[in-house]
Amino acid sequence: MPIHPRRSLLRSLAAGAALAATRCSSRPWHNQDVSGLLPPLAFRMTSTASTGYVTQATFRGRSVMLAFGYTHCPDLCPLTLSHLAQIVDRLGPSPAAPHALFVTVDPTRDTIPRLRAILSAVSPRLIGLRGTRDELAALTRRYRAACTPEPPRFIHSTLVYIFDAQGRARLAVTNFAGAGADIDGTIADLRRLAA
Repeated sequence: MPIHPRRSLLRSLAAGAALAATRCSSRPWHNQDVSGLLPPLAFRMTSTASTGYVTQATFRGRSVMLAFGYTHCPDLCPLTLSHLAQIVDRLGPSPAAPHALFVTVDPTRDTIPRLRAILSAVSPRLIGLRGTRDELAALTRRYRAACTPEPPRFIHSTLVYIFDAQGRARLAVTNFAGAGADIDGTIADLRRLAA
């Protein structure tokens, strides 16, 4: 059962959006501008796309979309994965295509083989990340992503974070866990980041 991030983050995001709207009133972002409000991308986890550990440096050079969830989620995570897949599949090999990273909040059940099987069934371009409890806690704290392990159903943030090609936090997508996701707007934002 997802929950929204802490109120302090939402207040910071709103303040950042107001500032960004003032700076870029002629070209507002479709998603929430978080430039300067969150730290750069940083993690160390195992991945479905390689053997051994990967870090943020593995994904430099292209934007990154980072989402949290788990494969046993009955409703919102499948929608988020579907929306991520639509974006990476529509952008194909273009420079604007992001690395779409799905971090499991259930590393006990979500093994790398399970993550690989589930994600590849949605899109071969989706990449799963799995960390230890400590690695996961460090990452969720870093981005103020609420996450409470309460099997069999986990509470977790539904925000999707977008980082630019240098790993700087730029945007937060707030509606990917629902049917009204702005796929076209997010694609436009990613193209703008890559320009």
